Amino acid sequence: MVKVLAISGYKPFELGIFNNNHPSVLYIKAAIKKTLVPMIEEGLEWILISGQLGVELWAAEVVFDLQTEFPELKLAIITPFLEQETNWKEPNKEWYTNILMQADFVDSVTKKVYEKPWQFRLKNQFFLQKSDGLLLMYDHEKQGSPLFLYELAIEYQKTHDYSVELITFYDLQLIVEEEQLKRSDF
Repeated sequence: MVKVLAISGYKPFELGIFNNNHPSVLYIKAAIKKTLVPMIEEGLEWILISGQLGVELWAAEVVFDLQTEFPELKLAIITPFLEQETNWKEPNKEWYTNILMQADFVDSVTKKVYEKPWQFRLKNQFFLQKSDGLLLMYDHEKQGSPLFLYELAIEYQKTHDYSVELITFYDLQLIVEEEQLKRSDF
């Protein structure tokens, strides 16, 4: 049973999304919700993200929505390093700060500002060790930043009871079709 689930995936620019009002964001959030609800019903207690822009912060918003129905669900944001938002644009900083304020737990893996890429690798290892499973928006057809976490999780799975679930572009296409059916007269 998955009690702690790490969630990650693409950054917005990797998906060609440049604002949170993009229609694709609704479908990504719907896919995350569709995956989470059965897991919550089976005992999922914590969602773990690092607070990066894109899939992770959209997942945080899904968690906040789900908390009205499942108040026992908690969100932990554990960043790879302090002040990760320093170079972000102002709207993204505000969005991030708003999400941090609503989270149930906030901390940082390394208690220092960004130094080198090893901080991201350390964060990925930490996430695998502190969770029972990973939900990753990743598609083998589109390489990108989630690849590193995916490969590490698959390797980790060889020696640990660890679940890895992907949300692929095909899954998103099914969500789009479901949503369109709901809106039509069928």
